[in-house]
Amino acid sequence: MQKTPLFSPVLIVGCVIIMVGFAIRASFGVFQIPIAEEFGWLRAEFSLAIAIQNLAWGVGQPIFGAIAEKIGDRKAIIIGAVVYALGLILSAGSDTPIAHQTYAWLVGFGIAGTGFGVILAVVGRASSDENRSMALAIVTAAGSVGQIFGAPVAEWLLGMMSWQMVFTVFAALILSVILLLPFMRAPVQADKADLEEAMGAILLRAFKDPSYTLIFLGFFSCGYQLAFVTAHFPAFVTEMCGPILAGGVLHNMGITSTSALGAVAISLIGAANVCGTLLAGWAGKRYSKKYLLAGIYTGRTIIAALFIMLPITPLSVIIFSITMGSLWLATVPLTSGLIAHIYGLRYMGTLYGIIFFSHQLGSFVGVWLGGRMYDAYGSYTTVWWIGVAVGAFSAIVHLPVKEDRSQPALA
Repeated sequence: MQKTPLFSPVLIVGCVIIMVGFAIRASFGVFQIPIAEEFGWLRAEFSLAIAIQNLAWGVGQPIFGAIAEKIGDRKAIIIGAVVYALGLILSAGSDTPIAHQTYAWLVGFGIAGTGFGVILAVVGRASSDENRSMALAIVTAAGSVGQIFGAPVAEWLLGMMSWQMVFTVFAALILSVILLLPFMRAPVQADKADLEEAMGAILLRAFKDPSYTLIFLGFFSCGYQLAFVTAHFPAFVTEMCGPILAGGVLHNMGITSTSALGAVAISLIGAANVCGTLLAGWAGKRYSKKYLLAGIYTGRTIIAALFIMLPITPLSVIIFSITMGSLWLATVPLTSGLIAHIYGLRYMGTLYGIIFFSHQLGSFVGVWLGGRMYDAYGSYTTVWWIGVAVGAFSAIVHLPVKEDRSQPALA
């Protein structure tokens, strides 16, 4: 199969799609307080909608991976963008928790169709062995670039229009990525009969492999931690820091309120993660991916534990955002690269999509539990400590993974 250079049209368009999709997704935490206050909902009601969205993303990821491998990557992305936009528009017109939670399924499926599972697979197939680790890291970092401006843009738009109109603007934005798809020409797929036969064989081999199970279990904490912080951190910062800002430094940065600090914190996580993810891509080419993953989860565990044990101030929020952000999505190129290394490239989208379901199951638990525990106890402390525990678990379970390919992959 002919491979393209690192900065091919496939990589560039993939980065743009991921960036736009993640900018929207990363902004949802900003809407938590405005929507809850407008309708008088409990925190758990909106949290459940975001949790369902994450679960739907996880369910939809292997489905869209298979769709891409059956009918083509670009068709799968078009379906995902349309479903994503439809979910946002319907959510904008809903005024009950049940309606929000129902339409969250559409948003989640749309994210799956425009997210990592499909994009990483096509970029992985379009990259040479020499460039693949870095190409996957660049696409993952593009998601962080979206996160840098997603939350602040949402906060800025909320100052000019209703949250319903912001959702509509976001729907138009995700539909616009379809215009770029003619420039995204991926390698030719296998014929249908060969595809169906080979997929069943490689899925069976993966399901029988203990290493695949360990990777599946380990990705749970990544989803738990990331989704909890994305959904609840802006509100957490607003309430914990109160009216106090850490002196003139933050004022000079334009942070003059705790709500703005929450949005900036999400952006700082994204900015730090651009560097962290690219570093992970560089390291993944040179060092054992499983040990790198274990190290990342250990670092996250220590950072989260220190943050919740020490006094929470605007300055500690900034420090946490930068340090946690440096490890934020660094797991994605390493996990997807590990799957490609062990099982081959042809069905990377489906195999990674199944692994990603564990990530999104963790996302569902983190977001939903955050809202539920807050309503019950008025605090997120317990949810933070659960995140510390599952992070330590993930660091441990990656150590026994057998990274070498035991038999030739079907590629």
